[in-house]
Amino acid sequence: MQTKAFAAQSATTPLAATTIDRRAPGPKDVAIDILFCGVCHSDLHTARSEWPGTKYPCVPGHEIVGKITAVGTGVTKFKPGQLVGVGCMVDSCRTCASCQEGLEQYCDGPVGFTGTYNGPLMAPENTHGGYSAAITVDEHFVLAINHAEKDLAAVAPLLCAGITTWSPLKHWGAGPGKKVGIVGIGGLGHMGVKLSHALGAHTVAFTTSPDKVADGKALGADEVVVSKDDAQMASHANSFDLIINTVAAPHNLDAFTSLLKRDGTMVLVGAPSSPHPSPAVFNLVFKRRGIAGSLIGGIPETQEMLDFCAKHGITSDVEVIKMQDIETAYARMLKSDVKYRFSIDMASLKNS
Repeated sequence: MQTKAFAAQSATTPLAATTIDRRAPGPKDVAIDILFCGVCHSDLHTARSEWPGTKYPCVPGHEIVGKITAVGTGVTKFKPGQLVGVGCMVDSCRTCASCQEGLEQYCDGPVGFTGTYNGPLMAPENTHGGYSAAITVDEHFVLAINHAEKDLAAVAPLLCAGITTWSPLKHWGAGPGKKVGIVGIGGLGHMGVKLSHALGAHTVAFTTSPDKVADGKALGADEVVVSKDDAQMASHANSFDLIINTVAAPHNLDAFTSLLKRDGTMVLVGAPSSPHPSPAVFNLVFKRRGIAGSLIGGIPETQEMLDFCAKHGITSDVEVIKMQDIETAYARMLKSDVKYRFSIDMASLKNS
């Protein structure tokens, strides 16, 4: 099926209108009319080939919400007209231990999980993402959306920013009686603050900018610490059960590991293009502190997160843009000039 889309043709060309082929639904497939697609920093990294392995043309977008237009004969979970989402994955091996446990993001199959864009599903072509009018996805990787349709623009970023922070919060036990830090108040961080607060943890947001203190509290933080202020940082020494670090630029990790309790963990979810300075070992060994990483989330926990957010009225803070303004959005995103995520209204593409 010929489908309108926006694609990068090379690492140096701006994204522009094109058409792509979408497969007709097979027995287990769901065809989706895309209504909104969030804009993730990963989209820019991939389109610009800042991460290795980009294949062109590249149609980014893995924060997809829309409405089902058709389902295959073997689909049991979904029906036409239903509101659904698609996140960062559209396939995996389904047979390895991780997939069997519903942790498809850690798939141990020959190629790992298949990304919603720049994945190997349609060899020799790459998969094409949500900067498009429609998509066809196996029902296993489709998620039910229970928010109101008027909220869909703000629901879209939950499919990446939401689950990327939800997964470590749940895995490391954030909740009542726990003190949780969220480093960075951006696309990921603002969701981390909202979710940690809603889970009942004492939530502390960290920012380098004094201008964001009020923003952090408005998002639900119990406290906001300006991380450049040594006195503010020192007042929280040895007190955190968990810190989620969303910053995607190299920085001194010791400043944050020293805030962890004995047996506390700092989880890295921001992915800088060059390494962090090596952390001090004694800072870790004397308190049995840990530095860990976490990657998006599996399909069951993504559905759990979406259901939790629908129940608690949680969405992302978004600025809705037209598809044709994506390059301007990328430039602004690089300057952190958005609160806190762009969401593309696909009507702008369909009507062009």
